[in-house]
Amino acid sequence: MVLKTQELAGIDVVADGELNRFDPSHPETNGMIDYFVSRMDGIRTRFSVTDIARFRADAGVAYRTDPAGIVTSAIGEGTPNLPRDYEFTKGLTPLPLKFTCTGPHMLTKVLTDRFYGDRGQLCMAIAQVLRGQMEAISASVVQIDEANISGHPEDREWALPAINHLLEGIRGTRGVHICFGNYGGQSIQKGFWKDLMPFLNGLKAHHLILEFARRGYDELEAFKDLDPKIGLSLSVVDIKDNGIEPAELIARRIEHAASILGVERIPYIHPDCGFWMLQRSVADGKMRALKAGRDLLEGRTK
Repeated sequence: MVLKTQELAGIDVVADGELNRFDPSHPETNGMIDYFVSRMDGIRTRFSVTDIARFRADAGVAYRTDPAGIVTSAIGEGTPNLPRDYEFTKGLTPLPLKFTCTGPHMLTKVLTDRFYGDRGQLCMAIAQVLRGQMEAISASVVQIDEANISGHPEDREWALPAINHLLEGIRGTRGVHICFGNYGGQSIQKGFWKDLMPFLNGLKAHHLILEFARRGYDELEAFKDLDPKIGLSLSVVDIKDNGIEPAELIARRIEHAASILGVERIPYIHPDCGFWMLQRSVADGKMRALKAGRDLLEGRTK
């Protein structure tokens, strides 16, 4: 149903997001976080008051009161099976498919480490497990989701090698999604894209999938400093607002970005983040608006 809805809306590259990993009885972040950490070897998901206190003291993840897990031994493969999820989803649509995976920085930040003693080593161990999964997936686009780095550019030195190790294991087009949070429909992180430019330029990605519609487009000028080899996929739909954007507004947003960066720098348009907080009728309308805005702009430029 999810994939067919996208097909009918005219979306070019469809995705099921985290649907294969989503448990409706525990809808907070399970598809993005708990699915991974609860299945990897070396992570304990039952913890004491002391565990919780230590997490709150050092995690830098203020929106969570508890850790997702405690690292007690070397991270191992465990039982996640992302290739199986991909093969199942691929059989449901004839269109190019985007497959998503939470990145190693995000997972590292929600864990309490009692084994490695170094976040960089923990992050790389997680990246190694994720890479083993991604190497078996032949999706047209693979999107690595990193929703915490936006507020912590200081983590670049230890996060970048691990994220790149994962990216280099991807067979298709490599995308990295970064936003400022969509936890309960709220922004979580604070910061500016310009502060992340050294991190962004160090990524071995083909394009970035970033949040702009909610924040506005004043920061686009900073992306003149983005490595020309990296495309900037442009978000033109606000997923924290129930209003459905008119096609004219979406076309204007694309046109504005193209006037600053050049249309050749924008490989895709997309929403700020996922639609999971929205009513289906709103999400469906926003997807139709995405295509209508693109078509309106293309009609003007032909």
